[in-house]
Amino acid sequence: MNGKGRILALDDEDTILQIVCMNLEAEGYDVDVAHDGESAVDIFDPSAHVMAVLDIMLPGIDGYEVARQIRAASDIPIMMLSARDTDVDMAIGLGIGADDYMTKPFSPVEFVARVKAHLRRYSATKRAAGMAEEPSADETIVAGPVRVDTATFAATVRGASIDLTATEFEILKLLAAHPGRVYTKAQIYQLVWDEEFGGDYSTVQVHIRRLRTKIEEDPSDPKLIGTVWGIGYRFEPEALR
Repeated sequence: MNGKGRILALDDEDTILQIVCMNLEAEGYDVDVAHDGESAVDIFDPSAHVMAVLDIMLPGIDGYEVARQIRAASDIPIMMLSARDTDVDMAIGLGIGADDYMTKPFSPVEFVARVKAHLRRYSATKRAAGMAEEPSADETIVAGPVRVDTATFAATVRGASIDLTATEFEILKLLAAHPGRVYTKAQIYQLVWDEEFGGDYSTVQVHIRRLRTKIEEDPSDPKLIGTVWGIGYRFEPEALR
């Protein structure tokens, strides 16, 4: 046991599993490997695993279904891996509760950085869950119909609780805390993912799209998170009136 936590890695390509295991174990994580979806479901232990890294295209049970079953039992971070890089594939993965999506082939350095960032946020969320019952005023962001409690990692819109992934929560917190300020996709990526922007806008775009489906009354006509064409996004001041 390395002590940093146990991660489930699913892929039917031995080369990918070797890369994943080598890099995660070098960072001090223990890795349980599975070559097919059925084995991954059997191996997964919600009391032991702190994260799952799942290939999508598999014979039998695919990575999407494995992610659904893991999400039904646990709130750990889930990263999807795929040889396909379409927005549709990414949206499906994020829509079923995954926290991130990487396209093969990927940079091992970027992969490890993302894993560590997700686990930092997950650990912070768990610590916050055991803190004070009621957050103080400076730990609460109120912007129009949106309320974000940074101490408990909880968010409500128009008084109703919304279920956000850790990444979605961080994006909402960033935008709601600075209404009217425009953030470029690169800035959002750097501030939320805590790593240098690699030039791939799709990750930010898909997360914004998923966040809008959860907080907007009409996601096709967003009023809270506005697009500033050619630049980025902002929490609309008009939404505060």
